[in-house]
Amino acid sequence: MTGTAEKLAELRKLLEIAEEPTGEKGIQKRLAKGVASARERVDMLVDPGSFVEMGALMRSPGNPNALFGDGVVTGRGTVDGRPVVVISHDSGVQGGSVGETFGRRVRIAMEFAYNNACPVVVINDSGGARIQEGVTALAWYATMCRLQEDLSGYVPMVAVMFGKCAAGSVYGPVNMDVMIATDDSYMFVTGPEVIKGITGEDISAEELGGAAVQARNGLLHHVAKSEREALQWAREYLGYLPSSCLEQPPIVNPGLEPEITDSDRELDRIIPDSDRQGYDMHEVLLRLFDDGAFLEIQEAAAQNLITGFARVDGHPVGVIANQPMVLGGALDAACSDKGAYFIRLCDAFNIPLVYVVDTPGVLPGVEEERNGVIKRGGRMFRALIEATVPIVTIVTRKAYGGGYAVMGCKELGVDINFAWPTARIAVIGAEGMVTVTGKKTLAATPPEQRAAVRQQMVDFYNALLDNPWVAAERGYIDAVIEPSATRLEIRKALKLLRDKNAVRKHNPRKHNLFPI
Repeated sequence: MTGTAEKLAELRKLLEIAEEPTGEKGIQKRLAKGVASARERVDMLVDPGSFVEMGALMRSPGNPNALFGDGVVTGRGTVDGRPVVVISHDSGVQGGSVGETFGRRVRIAMEFAYNNACPVVVINDSGGARIQEGVTALAWYATMCRLQEDLSGYVPMVAVMFGKCAAGSVYGPVNMDVMIATDDSYMFVTGPEVIKGITGEDISAEELGGAAVQARNGLLHHVAKSEREALQWAREYLGYLPSSCLEQPPIVNPGLEPEITDSDRELDRIIPDSDRQGYDMHEVLLRLFDDGAFLEIQEAAAQNLITGFARVDGHPVGVIANQPMVLGGALDAACSDKGAYFIRLCDAFNIPLVYVVDTPGVLPGVEEERNGVIKRGGRMFRALIEATVPIVTIVTRKAYGGGYAVMGCKELGVDINFAWPTARIAVIGAEGMVTVTGKKTLAATPPEQRAAVRQQMVDFYNALLDNPWVAAERGYIDAVIEPSATRLEIRKALKLLRDKNAVRKHNPRKHNLFPI
């Protein structure tokens, strides 16, 4: 009869094997590659000593040679003291590919996240479905994707991309909230070898799906230099979000700088006198939010629009701002996708929105029309209309045409709308107005007088219509404020809106339709 001591010894032996299922050979192979193990990656993410593994001794039944864990590590831990479920692929076990036991482990973890309303972080390093298990592997991939849908918008979901991820191991992550990668990682549906074999096209992994390429494409929300930095960014991201849609976002250091500061006063001088001169919107954002902290999302994609998280009086907010340094801050198809998704992300998790506006409107051009700027821009309109969180807008300079509307106007549901004295709110800018409506007048003017007459028309238009006063007179702007007062005005506005409870008319429809 086996005693307790022997059983304990057997347990320790099995757990030791499960810790490194591929043994010394696998360890050396991983060290040669210079990558961390699945469990080391988990330890980089969660608070020290907080991780509790679930299913460490699971393996494929009926196969005496099956490895413990089946290529994945799952469990629960904490990030900044708050619960989180972690799923980490082990690329050393059959390339981190998904088989039946792998899928069962992931299902248990995801169901735990659903039942306990806590975020999910998946550390991806996988070649996709396990070929040896055929349709069973595909079935479990589909099951995991369906579980993700249950969690989407209910709890935050973060996908971290390491190594080469293909097929299902990119389709799963793209349906999570954000995707983070290291700059030496790759993502594609089919790799270069498969493409060359089927179509004859010759392309490198870097050109096809390198992190830099996918960041510019808008697939990735952040690219880090190392695995540790990527996982640290994931921690920072989760710090802005609630554990689930049932909660409010966490509050950090409220009550800082309750009076106007020297940094605030710098905003009174930040807008150039010339409408044609650009400025870096990041310099404005730096002065509007707590500690100047700003976690930018999708920094490499559609840089004419800035999206990211900040805090106002300790409370997280989502920021959407035009960037005059890129395309003059004009809105195009790509930035519309970026903005629409970010609005929906914030709205799902009760995070108020702050718009900071300086845009000449929608970027004109044949290429933009071909890129679907109408349809893609329509999604950004719809996302704003559907949002129920508190929304505050600040117009710093230009708010022209469709840009006025989609960048947070009151008529689309914004709660409080401020403008600086430098704001220009109109259908079109003065130069454009003269070009459109002043043709006949200028044509009838002697050539030597045309420049002076044109400038008179521009000045008249600016004085009559292209300013914040008309919008303020008609109630489209709640207040014209000094730039230096903006930080505190945002704070007061969001404090007033903190208990906002959007009331929707009853509608029997299943859901609305938006342009896809």
